[in-house]
Amino acid sequence: MKAVVLAAGEGTRMRPLTANLPKPLLPVAGKPFLHHTLEALRDADVRDVGVLIGWHGHRVRESFGRGEDLGLRIAYEEQANRLGTAHALGCMRSHVDGAFLSINGDVVVSGEALKGLLAFHRQVRGPIVALAEVPNPQAFGVVELMDGKVTGLEEKPRSPKSNLINAGIYLFEEDIFSLIDRTPKSARGEYEITDTIRLLMASRDVYGFRLPGEWIDVGRPWDLLRANATLLKSLKGGVRGEVEGGVTLAGQVLVEEGAHVRHGSYLEGPTIVGAGAEIGPNCYVRPSTSIGSEAKVGNGCEVKNSILMAHAHVPHQNYVGDSILGERCNLGAGTKIANLRLDEGPVKVLWRGVEVDTGLRKLGVIMGDDVKVGINASIDAGAIIGEGTFIGPGAHVRGNVAPGSRIF
Repeated sequence: MKAVVLAAGEGTRMRPLTANLPKPLLPVAGKPFLHHTLEALRDADVRDVGVLIGWHGHRVRESFGRGEDLGLRIAYEEQANRLGTAHALGCMRSHVDGAFLSINGDVVVSGEALKGLLAFHRQVRGPIVALAEVPNPQAFGVVELMDGKVTGLEEKPRSPKSNLINAGIYLFEEDIFSLIDRTPKSARGEYEITDTIRLLMASRDVYGFRLPGEWIDVGRPWDLLRANATLLKSLKGGVRGEVEGGVTLAGQVLVEEGAHVRHGSYLEGPTIVGAGAEIGPNCYVRPSTSIGSEAKVGNGCEVKNSILMAHAHVPHQNYVGDSILGERCNLGAGTKIANLRLDEGPVKVLWRGVEVDTGLRKLGVIMGDDVKVGINASIDAGAIIGEGTFIGPGAHVRGNVAPGSRIF
């Protein structure tokens, strides 16, 4: 069995985090996002993988090479024009033969779930759409089932007929490519895989498989925090760097090579301290935190349920909760990030020009790369700050901040 991973998108929905970094390389639980997908395939005994790349695709190639370090054989295909999911899959036809797995590059799935899907295929011997059950299916492609077979597909319906959605994971056979060639453009000018599946349903049975465990679609920046927390659950702690006396490591805490944790620091797992990172003295790192390589959490700081990317600095008397800080960000002494509304309602953000209810009770800041913050600044819950922004001492930041802004 071979697999393809469709990871060519520009990641515009993940801005500002993808302003400089392709989405497959966004760090989650101490590794690039795509790394977890490739590990899941390996754990499901799938060894031959084709990866579709696009924007900054050379960086993806450089990161994973031919897959030897993961025990895989990886080949790449570059998609010059992104014309929809069916078009993306069609680009991969030379990388597969017979039945194969197809996985969208923005979903989190476990190796156990993929094993279950492959076992189900051995029973039904037909094409499969993987399904996830969600409480609010209106934002997804909703799937109707009868006797285990797909009977209907509807994209983002106002009145969903089920809570089962298309999980972006499929098991197809080679006949899917001839149907892709027959797929017409949709109203938005793209070739949609759901239209291709409808053509497939007209000629043969298509089965639905409910994925076991947690499935996550990382389509918006704050989804990365949920993915981070989920993937950290399986973390095995260990100390490869330096941990001074007077440090407490509670639970599964992984201290990578070259990292230094100083006296008086208290770290609760699951937490990863990346290679070369500096922690403490006298700081508190709470669960579900991923601290990137060469990052810093200094004296009197508290960080919880957050992702600090490489070289991000939280150095003096800072609070960072439920947040993502991009590469090379630096917080001035005393800067605090709010992560909870005073009325304790769900945090709303201004995302792509529209106010969106994240459904999260706690959400701090989504901060792009190279943001510099002065002393004693405060950042409201749900703020999104574009890359290269400068925030002056004592400033108060809320809402959406455009890249390269200057705030005083």
